Amino acid sequence: MTPVDRRTLLKGIAAISTAAASSALASRDPLAATPPQRDQGLAEPEWRKAPCPLCDLGCGLLVAVDRGRAVAVRGDPESPMGRGLACAKGYFSAQALYGRDRITRAELRRNGRRTAVPMREALDATAQRIRDTIRQYGKDSVALFGSARWSVTDAYVASKLFNGALGTNNVETSDRLFSAAAMAGSASTFGLDGAAGCAEDVDHADVFVLWDINLAETEPVLFSRMLDRRRRDPAVRIIDLATRTTRTSYAADRSVLFAPHATLGVANAVCHELVRREWADRRFIDRHVAFKRGPTDVGYGLGDDAALSPDVPESASWDEYVEFLTAYTPERVEERSGVPAERIRWLASLYGDRSRRVMSLWGANASQHTRGTWMNNALYNIHLLVGKIASPGNGALCLTGQPSGGSVVHAAGARTDALPRGTVASEADRRRAAAIWGERPLDAQPTHTALSMFRALERGDIRLLWIMSTNPLVSLPNLRRYREAARRDDRTLIVSESYPTATTDAADILLPAALWFEREGIFGSAERRLQHFAQLVPPPGEAMSDSWQMVEVARRLGFTELFPWERDDHVEAIWEEYRRFHDDPASALPPMATLRARPGVVWPFVNGRETRWRFSTEHDPAADRARGTVDFYGHPDHRAWIWLRPDQPPAETPSDAYPFWLRIGDVLEHWGTGSMTQRIPTLHRAVPRAFLEMHAEDAKRLGVRSGDTVRVASRRGTLDIEVRVDYRSQPPRGQLFVPWFDETLPVRALLLDASCPVSGQPDTVGCAVRIERLTGGERT
Repeated sequence: MTPVDRRTLLKGIAAISTAAASSALASRDPLAATPPQRDQGLAEPEWRKAPCPLCDLGCGLLVAVDRGRAVAVRGDPESPMGRGLACAKGYFSAQALYGRDRITRAELRRNGRRTAVPMREALDATAQRIRDTIRQYGKDSVALFGSARWSVTDAYVASKLFNGALGTNNVETSDRLFSAAAMAGSASTFGLDGAAGCAEDVDHADVFVLWDINLAETEPVLFSRMLDRRRRDPAVRIIDLATRTTRTSYAADRSVLFAPHATLGVANAVCHELVRREWADRRFIDRHVAFKRGPTDVGYGLGDDAALSPDVPESASWDEYVEFLTAYTPERVEERSGVPAERIRWLASLYGDRSRRVMSLWGANASQHTRGTWMNNALYNIHLLVGKIASPGNGALCLTGQPSGGSVVHAAGARTDALPRGTVASEADRRRAAAIWGERPLDAQPTHTALSMFRALERGDIRLLWIMSTNPLVSLPNLRRYREAARRDDRTLIVSESYPTATTDAADILLPAALWFEREGIFGSAERRLQHFAQLVPPPGEAMSDSWQMVEVARRLGFTELFPWERDDHVEAIWEEYRRFHDDPASALPPMATLRARPGVVWPFVNGRETRWRFSTEHDPAADRARGTVDFYGHPDHRAWIWLRPDQPPAETPSDAYPFWLRIGDVLEHWGTGSMTQRIPTLHRAVPRAFLEMHAEDAKRLGVRSGDTVRVASRRGTLDIEVRVDYRSQPPRGQLFVPWFDETLPVRALLLDASCPVSGQPDTVGCAVRIERLTGGERT
C-alpha cells in the first residue's frame, strides 16, 4: 500500500478555501469576513448554537448559516463556559468544513488500488468483511478504534454493536491515548469518573496552581477567565509549575520550573509539608478519607501481551501514610525535581492556608505518563489532606484536551473494559446492559487497550480494524511499528474520516464522515457539561455521521432489531435509550428536551437540578446530608481514598548516548494531529510546520542557530526538523520541545511505546534523544 506524499499535500494547504482566506474585513469575529457572496436584498445569515469540539472546554459558539454553508462564528454570550469568548481554533472552526481535499465519496481497494464507489457498496463491503473475518478467525478478530471527539451517540452505538451484537470487547477510542489516566485517577480516588467540581470554581478561587499545563495555549478561554478573576481581585495568585517557560509562565504571578516526570515527587513533598506543619484537616480526614496501598511493581506496559493491571487496594492508616511521606522531604525532592526546597514549602503553605480557596489544574504532561494514574491520585491527595474539594473555589480539575473531556466516550461504553454504565467485569453491570439490549450474552473479559489493540493487529490476532474519525498512525507512540502492521496485506483496515491522513492512506475501505456542524449529537466537557448540537449544514457528498455508519453496517449484519432507529430522529432515540443506564441520582442524565432548551447541562441532573459540585451535600442530590458536608458515595465506604503512590522513574531517561529530554505538546493554533486545523488557512499560515525549540546555550554548544535543520534521534528513529531559539517558549538546558500537529514531521515516531499499567494510557509526552547538526543535509 503506497502512502500519499503528505508533505506535498500539506505544502499547498494554504491555498485551500481561497475565497475565505482572501477576505480580511476588520471584525472582532474573524470568520465574519468569509461568507459566500450574497445577492443584494437577501436576508442576513441565521445564527445557530453549537459547542466547539476542539478541546475539552466545550465553549459555546454561534454559527452563521447562509444558504447551506457555515460562514461565520462568534462566541455565544449565553455559554456558561465561554461566556461569549472562543479561542482562535473556535473562531475559525467553520473553515475546517470546506477544505478542497475533503473526503466526500467512499473508496474500495481492489487489486492494490483504491477507487471511488457508492456509499451503499462500501457499507455492504464493510459488513461482508466483518462477517467473513469473524467466520474465519472468531469474534475477537475484529475491532473498532474510535475517536475521543465522538459524541455520546457514536460511543453508545459502538458499544452496542461490538459488545452487544458482535459479542466482543474489542472496542477502544483515542481517549485511551489522552484521558485514561485521568479517568483511572478519579475513579480510584473517588470511586467515580468525572470532575468533582466545575468551571465555576474559577470564579471563586483565590489561588490557581497549574501543574505543568500551558493553559494559555491549550485551554485559552479558561485561562482568560482566570486572568479576569485576578483582574477583579488583585489578591488572586496564579502559580505556574512547568518544565519550560511558556506563554502561561509570562502571565503567571510566579513560575517554578521542575524536571520532566517530577510531578509525583513534588506532589508528595507538598503532602509531606502539609502533614509536618499540621496544616492537614484531621477532622475532615477522619470523617471522609481512607488510606490505600496498591501494587508498586507494575512495570511499564512494554510487553506485547501487556494487559491492564488494576489496583488491588489494601487498607493503610494515617500513621503509615505519614511514614510513607518521610521519603519526600523537600530537600530530597529538590535533588530529583530541581525545585528548591523553600519553593516546595511555600507551595504547601498556599494549600495549607485555610483562608484561601485553591484550584489545581493539570493536563497531558501529568497524565500521559507511565505513572499517570498515580500522578492524578497524588494531586487529589493534596486537596483531600486540606479538605479543599467539592466546594466553590476548591477544586482539582484534570484537563485532557479532548472533546467531552474523554469521560463521556468512556461512560457510554466505548472502551474494552467498559459498558454504557459500569464495567464488563461486573456481573450486575452486564445484567443491566443485557436487559436493555435484549438479554444478549456479554463477554466478561476486557480484551485490548489502544496499544495492545495495534499490537494484536501486528501479531494477527486482530485481522480487521475499523478506525473512525481519529488518526492513530500519527498519534501513537513508536508509530512506525504500527503503521507497518496496519499496511499488511492480510489485514483489513476500514477508515471513516473527513480528510486524507496518514491513517486513510492505509485504508482498504474508506468511508466519508460528517463533521460536527454537519450532524446532530451530544458532547460533554471536562466539567461534566452535556451540550446538544443540531445539524446546521448538510454534509458534502455521501458523508454521514459515524453513528449512522455503524447503524447501517449493523443492519447489514442482521441486527436490525437492535438498531431500529430512523435516520431523521435516531439521536434522540439513542439518547433516551442510553438514559436508561443512568436512572439513579448518582449519574442521572437530562432528557433531550432539556438539552435542546439549555446551553449545556451539568450532570448528574436530578429533578431539574444540575450538580455543579459533586459529593457536596449542599449541591449534590445523591449525597447524604447525614454524612456531613461531603459524601464520597462513589466508594462503598463513602470515603475518598488517599493513595500511597511512590515516585518512580520513567521507562526511559537521558543517557550519554541520548542526553536530551524531548518534550511533546500543543500550540495555540492547532489541535490533535492537525488534520482539521491545517485545513484552516489562517491557522496554517500562522504555524505551517512543526519546529524544535531548544535553550540558547545548548544551541550555541551544538553550533546551531534558529532556522537551521537538525536531526533528532531516539532509539526508535530520527526526525529532521527546523530549530527555533527564543521563540514561543524557552526549554531549560537539556530539554527540547516539539509540537505534534504536523504529520509531515511525525515526532511521536520517536517515542517509546510504554504505558501506565493501571489505565493503559501511553506515555506520549517525551523520551530521550540526541541532536545531530546537519549541513547541506549531511550530519556533522
